[in-house]
Amino acid sequence: MATYAIGDVQGCYPELQRLLEKLRFDPAHDRLWFCGDLVNRGGESLATLRLVHSLRDSTTLTLGNHDLSLLAIALRKQDAQSRVNPELREVLFAEDAPTLFEWLRSQKLLHHDESLGWTMVHAGLAPSWTLKQAQRSAAEVERELSSPRHARLLKNLFGNRPAAWSSRLQGIDRMRASINTMTRMRFCDVNGRIDFESKGAPGTQKAGMYPWFEVPGLRRRETRIVCGHWSALGRFAGLDVYGIDTGCVWGGKLTALRLDEEEPQYIAVNAEPHRKRPPGGGD
Repeated sequence: MATYAIGDVQGCYPELQRLLEKLRFDPAHDRLWFCGDLVNRGGESLATLRLVHSLRDSTTLTLGNHDLSLLAIALRKQDAQSRVNPELREVLFAEDAPTLFEWLRSQKLLHHDESLGWTMVHAGLAPSWTLKQAQRSAAEVERELSSPRHARLLKNLFGNRPAAWSSRLQGIDRMRASINTMTRMRFCDVNGRIDFESKGAPGTQKAGMYPWFEVPGLRRRETRIVCGHWSALGRFAGLDVYGIDTGCVWGGKLTALRLDEEEPQYIAVNAEPHRKRPPGGGD
C-alpha cells in the first residue's frame, strides 16, 4: 500500500491521468492525497473533478482557493455564472454539478495522519498555530461548509480582511481568516499578517515578510507538512515542509510525493506541450 500526495492539478486532466499511470495507482490498495486546486485554468476541470470523485473512497482532498471560489460562484444567479470562464461554466452547468459540489463541500481544509506523521494543507499555517490549533481552526470551517449554513460562509468568502488569524476573531471574520491562511498564504509577517499580493519566489518579498514556514518564532508542530499553492516556490523540501506545486498549468510538471516511506520520493510528469505561463504570471 502506497500513499501519494499530488500537487495542484488545476484542470490538467491529461497530466493527472499520466501521473496515475506512472504511479501504477491501485485504488484497492493505494491512497491519494490532493493538495487542493483541482480546478481552473488547465482546460478540463470537469473531467478532473469527475475522476477524483470517482476515486473518492481512496482519496483525501484539502480544498484550495480555486475550489472554494468555484463553490462560491455556484451560489450565484445563472446569469452571473454565465459570465465566468468557459472551463468553470462547463462545471457549473454539468448535469452532475450538484453531486460534485456537495462532495467538495464535505472535503477538508487540513488533513493530519498520525501514523504517517504527515499533515496536508493547500497553502500554509499561521505562525502562532500548533498542530492542534490548526486542526481546530480547520474543523470550524469544515463543519460550516458541510452544514445547511454553508451559503452564508461562501457568500462572504472573498476578502483580504482580516489579514491575520487571531483567537479573538469570531464568526465569519474568524472563518475567513482561517480560509485565507490555509488556502492563500505565501508570505506573512511575524504576526501572521498575510501579503496577498506577492507571488514570487522566496527572496522577492517585501521587507518584514517571510515565507510562512520561515517566520521567526513560529510554533513547533512535530509533523511533516505537504502543501501546494505556490508555483513560484516549486518543488521545495526544508524545515519539515514539502512544497509540490510545480506549476503544471504553467508548463511545469505535475508532481506526486510518496509519503509512506522513510525518505519521501518525488514522481512527476511533464505538462502538455501547449501549456505556458501567460504574461503577468498567475497564482
